Amino acid sequence: MPFLYRALAVALPLFLAAGCASDGPDDSATGSSSADASASEVSGYSSDISSTELLGAEGSTILDQLIAYPETGQAEITAGIIEIPPGVETGWHFHEVPLFVYVLSGTVTVTYDTDNGEVTKAYSSGEPLLEAIGTHHNGRNEGDEPVRLIAVYMGADGSANVVKL
Repeated sequence: MPFLYRALAVALPLFLAAGCASDGPDDSATGSSSADASASEVSGYSSDISSTELLGAEGSTILDQLIAYPETGQAEITAGIIEIPPGVETGWHFHEVPLFVYVLSGTVTVTYDTDNGEVTKAYSSGEPLLEAIGTHHNGRNEGDEPVRLIAVYMGADGSANVVKL
């Protein structure tokens, strides 16, 4: 799983640049978040540095698929901020590579076309997830404000981050 941790390390500067420093719950008695691990457990840094774990060492995607990295080609990590205006859809697509997503603002509603029929899930501001791999899905913004997402694709040369249908 070291590849996943390297990919998440790439996302940290994006989080800081986007202004989403930890807004987690604060336990005023201890001065730390009750849901957070210590800085040294999450990042390996000293206790003087604040660190909030967004996603643990998950072994599966949002649809409980096992994580599998592309086996061919040079490893590539692509990270960016995606903005979906109100009323807009992504269009049906799928991912060939693992994708970490963090919702910066708004709520995105995603419909997945699974072997057991359609499954719809909503992800709101502050939620991290590992997106489904190889499963057709469509994301849409049904709200009144733009949805802003940080996306970190953990791929390889020759593997598409997004395949439009």
